[in-house]
Amino acid sequence: MSVNMTKGQKVSLAKRGGGSLTLVRMGLGWDAVKKRGLFGSRSQSIDLDASALLFDAGNNLVDAVWFRQLRSKDGSVQHTGDNLTGEGEGDDESVVVDLTRLPATITQIVFTVNSFTGQDFSQIENAFCRLVDETTNEELARYELTGSGRHNAQIMAKVSRGGAGEWTMTAIGGIATGRTFQDLLPATVGYL
Repeated sequence: MSVNMTKGQKVSLAKRGGGSLTLVRMGLGWDAVKKRGLFGSRSQSIDLDASALLFDAGNNLVDAVWFRQLRSKDGSVQHTGDNLTGEGEGDDESVVVDLTRLPATITQIVFTVNSFTGQDFSQIENAFCRLVDETTNEELARYELTGSGRHNAQIMAKVSRGGAGEWTMTAIGGIATGRTFQDLLPATVGYL
């Protein structure tokens, strides 16, 4: 049973019936707003990019997985590939995290999205991020990336490690500006 999250909401990712999550996927989906013209509506391509930023307990960036580095240095986090248009149903980009292989020093994974081509969120609709248990394909949590506006990036959500290997997800929804995750780092640090 998925939890529809609101901005700032935090949920436990403990498995129903006990046990720990082992493999999760953060999916990102979006559609481009159709442009209206003299001869009807036409589609446009919008290249949103999902990134996963791995932080330690001191809030230091340890590694980043994004379209230019599809795998973390230790191999525990894998980006499934860059979607340049947002066309199609379901997740347009995904980042898979093997929680069993994630180094113990990593305490937070922050997921960001940015428009590499520069379009702002007023040109995007139906945008969401969702966390899925990859072992069962069950959606655990979903956050609608609402709030169209002049920003071209968002700090979407974070997954944090607690005591005894427990994980939580927090919906952030922080608006930002930047074409890559590096541009978003100053804004991201404020949510750690």
